[in-house]
Amino acid sequence: MSSRRKFMGAAAALPMMATKGSAARMKTPDYFKDLGVRPFINAAGTYTMLTASLMSQETMDAMEYASKHFVHLTKLQDAVGARIASLLSAEAAMVTSGAAGAMLVGTASCITGKDAKAILQLPDVTGLKSEVLVQKSHRYGYDHAVRACGVKMVEIETEEEFHQKASEKTAMALFFNDNDKKGKIDAKGWVKLGKQHNVPTLNDASADALPVERLSLYNKMGFDLVTFSGGKGICAPQSTGILMGRKDLIEAARLNTSPYSDTVGRGLKVNKEEMLGLLVALENYLKRDHAAEAREWDRRVDLIAKAAKKLPTVTSKVDVPEIANHTPHLKLTWDQSKVKISALEVKKKMLEGEPSIEVTPSTTKDELVMTVWMLKPGEAEIVAKRLAEVLKAAV
Repeated sequence: MSSRRKFMGAAAALPMMATKGSAARMKTPDYFKDLGVRPFINAAGTYTMLTASLMSQETMDAMEYASKHFVHLTKLQDAVGARIASLLSAEAAMVTSGAAGAMLVGTASCITGKDAKAILQLPDVTGLKSEVLVQKSHRYGYDHAVRACGVKMVEIETEEEFHQKASEKTAMALFFNDNDKKGKIDAKGWVKLGKQHNVPTLNDASADALPVERLSLYNKMGFDLVTFSGGKGICAPQSTGILMGRKDLIEAARLNTSPYSDTVGRGLKVNKEEMLGLLVALENYLKRDHAAEAREWDRRVDLIAKAAKKLPTVTSKVDVPEIANHTPHLKLTWDQSKVKISALEVKKKMLEGEPSIEVTPSTTKDELVMTVWMLKPGEAEIVAKRLAEVLKAAV
């Protein structure tokens, strides 16, 4: 493996090489290889642990532009937030440090409002509103971002329980959008209950930007706050998110985070490059030909499925999740007495092979699952070929 000195030397040489004329172009160093990190073809999806999505050149250009200028960060957040709000039919909006960061500062805003003393006090909620209502079926790992504000999660299951548990202590009512069908109270019902009790409602729709209409749907439905991830389907910087909704709550959320010191969200910094990058990525996302994109995803799925089904007993089905990650998921199964390899072993061989290919973490011993929306042009053909090779070797 190359030494750290070699790695740093290659990077340091770039500015000097750039001065030798436009004809002299230095090849970009293979940074990942030098670090011993192996890239892969993404047939998995926009999982954070797999670095989610890739940014477009337009997004990268915007970030590079921002990197060359100084601006007042709060003024940039004003302008970018106003543009996002206009694009998504929201009263106000802000760029956050991912959807989890949006949940934290959104919760903080519901507790403190613009009260400077209360903002300094968090996560100590003594004397402040200190409870968040949530359906029992909507508890999930990411609600730690809500609990980080010091609140107590109050679990309910029915409308009657909402009426019983809502009180002067209730700061917010949290809704996990992907679990809409799992609870007894749906999104519209949650909004209605929140308004009846004057309790702000926050909808975590982080992975739900497909179809594109959903980006404004939940605002129009009446949620007081809505969050989306920037780094998933929108293909913005992975570390970004969008929080939008009531103007007073967005203003309070901004006061609870960077660049304001001594706030519960001070560490959730968003830089100028990320703000501008998210805005450009969002504008591009809204302009995409989503119908053509869907047709291409179907073509890729069909290509991979046909290659796999050339092997004995292999069957396929396509599932499109109703809410989160609303994109085709190809699911493959086979008789493992005929094709003598488990789906988990196929996953392992594809990851360790050349090129390295990652499939979804939802793959089990008996079912191989992959998505195609994060594949680059030409990669579906590579995935199909490699999958057929792995399965054929097990016959």
